Amino acid sequence: MQRRHLIQTAGLTALALSMSLASAQDTNKFKIGLILPMTGQQASTGRQIEAAARLYMAQNGDTVAGKKIELIVKDDVATPDVTKRLAQELIVNDKVNVIAGFGVTPAALAAAPLATQSKTPQVVMAAATSSITEASPYIVRSSFTLPQVSVAMGDWAPKNGVKTVVTLVADYGPGNDAEKFFSERFQLNGGKVIEKLRVPLRNPDFAPFLQKVRDAKPDALFVFVPSGAGAAVMKQFLERGMDKAGIRMIATGDVTDDDQLNDMGDGALGVVTSHHYSAAHPSPANKKFVEAFQKANPKMRPNFMAVGGYDGMRVIYEALKATKGQGGGDALLAAMKGQIFESPRGPVYIDAQTRDIVQDVYLRKVEKKDGQLYNVEFDVIKGVKDPGKAK
Repeated sequence: MQRRHLIQTAGLTALALSMSLASAQDTNKFKIGLILPMTGQQASTGRQIEAAARLYMAQNGDTVAGKKIELIVKDDVATPDVTKRLAQELIVNDKVNVIAGFGVTPAALAAAPLATQSKTPQVVMAAATSSITEASPYIVRSSFTLPQVSVAMGDWAPKNGVKTVVTLVADYGPGNDAEKFFSERFQLNGGKVIEKLRVPLRNPDFAPFLQKVRDAKPDALFVFVPSGAGAAVMKQFLERGMDKAGIRMIATGDVTDDDQLNDMGDGALGVVTSHHYSAAHPSPANKKFVEAFQKANPKMRPNFMAVGGYDGMRVIYEALKATKGQGGGDALLAAMKGQIFESPRGPVYIDAQTRDIVQDVYLRKVEKKDGQLYNVEFDVIKGVKDPGKAK
């Protein structure tokens, strides 16, 4: 009887010990919940960000301030309801320290209330509507905003022979931002917007819209579509002979996305875009980044989504170092604000007031280099704050 009691006691002690060890191991972990579209229309965004996040970890180690970094990747198919459910599961069940990723604006907005309630920092690595950072005081952005890149094109186009335009944008937050901020700046500079067209975000058919553009005969068509949809626009633009009809395409860099640019063919040559990152950016930091990325992912070229993921991981790592692995969401958030660093895209900083990224914006032209198509930079606007908040 006594022996059985001793065995039971020993068993319980062993169980308690293993549970406390497991809990100690858990407190020695730092979990990042990465919510991305890994399948569906926006899958290219998810692939790029995950690859860049894993590259950052490979280069910088998976232990920071005594904590073992664990990356938990979840596929939300860019559907807000799924994003919300996954964010809740990650925060409540997995007890993640940070949620990150967010391929599209509706996904980032769906998770925002959960970040606020649980005081969990939310690092937005992709979504680019200006207002996102206002949806929660726990949101920090490492990507860009559409107003940042659209205003640059509104300045460049009128000085370069474009007097009339039709705008064509995907009908959701970033598209509305691109249309508004490009049009306002273009008109301020003396240009005329003949028509504003909006295409549905899901499974868009550009054909009827492009026919309208052809009939309107503007000097140029200004386009914004999300990353991954640029090739379809370019294909139909060329098939309709718009370039031969004397209509130029100007756009934000989402359209001539590095991930798809080579597949667009020579018809894309000469297209001018404004954006914050090109794989052809000539800095030593970027050359090193592109080389390492392609070595780890042989069939991919890093695009602007990759750099948002890479820099987002840096923001998280540096916040963890600054807090010495102690403190919760508020301490991490405070350490994310005001970070200044050299990114593969150029110098950036996280504005402590807005929690948004401040960065250089480049004008680029599609050119052929070593038999491949690249967005080659020819001008730069330094230190651009989000114009959506600069009022």
